[in-house]
Amino acid sequence: MFGWDEKDGGILKQLFNSEVSLMKKLLIIFFILVSIAKAENKPYVLLVSFDGFRWDYLNRGLTPNIDKLIKGGSRAISLQPCFPSKTFPNHYSIITGMYPENHGIISNLFNSIKNKKTYRLGDSVQVRNPEWYLGEAFWETAERNAIKTASYFWPGSEMKLEYRHPSFFKEYKKDTPYKERVDGVINWLKLPMNERPHFITLYFEATDDAGHDFGPNSIEVDRAIMKLDSTTGYLIKSLTDINFLDSLNIILVSDHGMTNTPKEKVINIEELIPDFKCRFVETGPVMKIDCAHSDIDKIYNSLKTKENHFRIYKKENIPNYLHYSKHPFISPIIIIADLGYSLIDNRVAKRKVNDYALGNHGFDNSEIDMHGIFIGFGDAFRKYFLTGTLRNIDIYPLLCRIFKIEPRSNIDGRIENIEFILRKDFND
Repeated sequence: MFGWDEKDGGILKQLFNSEVSLMKKLLIIFFILVSIAKAENKPYVLLVSFDGFRWDYLNRGLTPNIDKLIKGGSRAISLQPCFPSKTFPNHYSIITGMYPENHGIISNLFNSIKNKKTYRLGDSVQVRNPEWYLGEAFWETAERNAIKTASYFWPGSEMKLEYRHPSFFKEYKKDTPYKERVDGVINWLKLPMNERPHFITLYFEATDDAGHDFGPNSIEVDRAIMKLDSTTGYLIKSLTDINFLDSLNIILVSDHGMTNTPKEKVINIEELIPDFKCRFVETGPVMKIDCAHSDIDKIYNSLKTKENHFRIYKKENIPNYLHYSKHPFISPIIIIADLGYSLIDNRVAKRKVNDYALGNHGFDNSEIDMHGIFIGFGDAFRKYFLTGTLRNIDIYPLLCRIFKIEPRSNIDGRIENIEFILRKDFND
């Protein structure tokens, strides 16, 4: 359907009006048709993220447009994030197939022991600094295989290194209207066939913002769900208008879920160890403590006796299922709050109570409230198919299978854990 455009027609018109010999004309036509056939054989995939869209938000009866994708494709009951169940680590796990301890983005905020720099969501310089990103994103893998890619927002896509970002990308601007984001994707798909990207990412943050500010059970979250569903409807209509819906595979995911964090469930860790000089890295569901090497055991033992609604670990003893011990920038002491509790220090305690988030994420990734969504729609996916929980690290090898390219050998994701959602003949 998309193998011909005005540019191709213009080339052939010039060719037939030229004085080139018939044999040369036929050879040129042959090579044009071969290149068109090769491009036509490459699938199109749009990977969409709804930040903070919890697995059960789909059950509220607010998503008629998303339901259309579900009914015509494959859906998982939930999508399990990696630990910590935070935005940047999990978006980069989705796109690399690696645990945060291996791809380098170990949290939304962390420090380098190498050069004392700090990685922080709001610091665009560091967010675009390729030194932090150890894994290979799928758009890098695809581009190495002559597959053009694009990103309308995705953590890691703005790296200031030419060969590490997509061919087309937008620098993140939170106030960009959702319609404008969809229109940007549509405009990429309307490019001449040899210029348009075959893999595109798209990102929306509405449910995460509302979940933090008002809690997951609020009317504001319901409105955010409806906004994202309306955006999905606009995306479907826009793709239909350019005759592209039937040629595109849509993968709709979220990076994590959300849970209630009432102000009554706050624990000041600094108050529990007033005699130690520490640096408290992050607050909320997970807190990390940097301190002198000689104080590690003392701080750990002191907090261990006061363990109540939180778990404390030394880095080397954190449970294996969390996959959070290998990276050198992970602090020597890690504290994980029980679901719904918030860990703070004195600095945060001085703020007004209203500053505390009413909803949060980052907790143990085995908690179902931390799980997100996975929907696959398009020719690659089985129809009317429902499965159990999938892991987000398996999405990268899934993308490689769809595009029939080799994944990196050092990934943590496994195609055998997810390939069954693809059409049987797609795996042959």
